[in-house]
Amino acid sequence: MLRKLIPHIPGNAKRSFRFHIIYSIIDGFILGLFALNEFILIKSLEGTNYQIAFLFQAMVIVLLFSVVLNEILNRARSKKKLIRRVAIATRLPLILLFLFPKDALSPENAHFYQLAFLAIIMVYYFANPILFPAINHLLKNSYSHEDFGRLYSYASTVNKVMMLVATFLFGLLLDYDNSAYRYIYPFIAVLGIFSVFILTRIEYHVSSDIPPRKTFFSAVWTSLKKMVNILKNNKPYRDFEMSFMFYGLAWMATAAVITIFFDRVLHMNYSTVAFYKNTYNTLAIVLFPFFGKLLGNIDPRKFAIYTFGFMLFHLFFMEMTEYFGQYIVVFGIKIFYSLIVSYIFYGLFTATMGLLWHIGSAYFCKNDEVSDYQSIHLSLTGVRALFSPLVGVFVLEMFSFAAVFWLSILSLSIAMLIMYISIRKEKISARQ
Repeated sequence: MLRKLIPHIPGNAKRSFRFHIIYSIIDGFILGLFALNEFILIKSLEGTNYQIAFLFQAMVIVLLFSVVLNEILNRARSKKKLIRRVAIATRLPLILLFLFPKDALSPENAHFYQLAFLAIIMVYYFANPILFPAINHLLKNSYSHEDFGRLYSYASTVNKVMMLVATFLFGLLLDYDNSAYRYIYPFIAVLGIFSVFILTRIEYHVSSDIPPRKTFFSAVWTSLKKMVNILKNNKPYRDFEMSFMFYGLAWMATAAVITIFFDRVLHMNYSTVAFYKNTYNTLAIVLFPFFGKLLGNIDPRKFAIYTFGFMLFHLFFMEMTEYFGQYIVVFGIKIFYSLIVSYIFYGLFTATMGLLWHIGSAYFCKNDEVSDYQSIHLSLTGVRALFSPLVGVFVLEMFSFAAVFWLSILSLSIAMLIMYISIRKEKISARQ
């Protein structure tokens, strides 16, 4: 596959693309194993509803520190060394899971190991506020604007293939031994460090203009003011992020609740959960190249309307499963009819959001502003992570699963409306 793609890539981007593909392969395998994190907590460690919500928070709440960590990244003389050190510091704690006993569920120590699991996973995700802007910076400086979406979609396709394989195999292993995470996750620590070292082999251009040196806190304050100014002055980007706030509420509010729904209502095993995750990933793999080209040719706000719509239908048919729960069992896997439809829409959503979330903000700025715009995007993701997962669990415990799903559908509808109005106003303004 790589040899077929390489001839169609400009010569100056080939080397970067090779490292990007290798990184994506390893990262996809890791993400496939991590895809069952929440089910490990709820089934193997018998975590509570709010612990499940916090696990989803851990993935994104660290993004609140994006402005601070982005400033550290900008000030680092050797960005490659910084990224590598961050990888080592955040991946190594996974080795501690090897020390978890098989009897982690005994009454006297269950709570300790549940919290330890949450803390270790949260440390792992602390690398993201530095890695995400760094990846955008490396790729935006290596790929042309025209090739950005296309090449990113190729790497994302490979990433999803590896996710699919890893999730399927890990699901089978966990059904055989529900404590298998104890020796699989330390292996992830090694893989995670290696993948980041591969990523940092991509060359990047350092600006020859060195700005006057400021104190760290002064620089952070300047970054915060820059964030406010960008949101104030770049209206299309402001609309983009405002819409994402409503989308993010819907996604995060349902993320933890769906895991609880699978366990408490649909009574799924690991293999069944892996099957549905692989269903949407398979569809995403097929569609990534198509949507990668599409994103390069249309307004990302219009692209977002399609993306949020796919998520909306995913939640609608998910809710229908509670009332129309017919299913068949194939090789121990529960195949719910309405859930298959739900995850077809989620596959469409995954293929589009996988591109939109990571590189959508890059379309609103110049090349040298990518890190700043992505830092804002990540920080706002962290802001909604402070309350969205907890809102989902709170509404569940106060009302029902249906209340969570319908609240999220309403939130997605508002997100789509904001994007539509933004595009409409810009067209009207252009005619005047």
